[in-house]
Amino acid sequence: MPLVVAIVPLLSPPALLAETPPAPSVRADIKTAERNRARVVDAFDAWAQGGNRFFDDLLSPSVRWTIRGSGPTAGTYVGLEDFVTRAVRPFASRLSTPVRPVAVHHVFAQGDDVAVHWDGEAQARDGRPYRNSYVWIFRMKDGRVTEATAFLDLAPYEDVIRRVPLPE
Repeated sequence: MPLVVAIVPLLSPPALLAETPPAPSVRADIKTAERNRARVVDAFDAWAQGGNRFFDDLLSPSVRWTIRGSGPTAGTYVGLEDFVTRAVRPFASRLSTPVRPVAVHHVFAQGDDVAVHWDGEAQARDGRPYRNSYVWIFRMKDGRVTEATAFLDLAPYEDVIRRVPLPE
């Protein structure tokens, strides 16, 4: 799974030109970014290799997850349980294989913020493929996602919801 990585520290133009090391606050920001980026990359790697604890391991129990866009799925979910109950489970139960990352294109980190651009695939219970491209932006604290904003094409997601009945 190829990863393109960019960690961009916040440096003022004079700091860029100076030969002195960055200020302690900038070094701390870089270390935080590296730690958060590694945490997210590790979680995606485990998920891609068949793990099924991505949300449990990475998200704070009190996460605020916002799906941007329009349609019945878009909106803000408050808490891991709300997100899993109202967004993840109704979708996942219509799949015969779970969504897996098939490509992680970019992982950008700055301080407590991490952005991931990735492609996912699964197979719906009716045998048709599901494919989507995502950008997830995370705000992290102590190695856990406290806020997430998800961008994806909601049309294929909601097509699975409409087309495939819930299992009995």
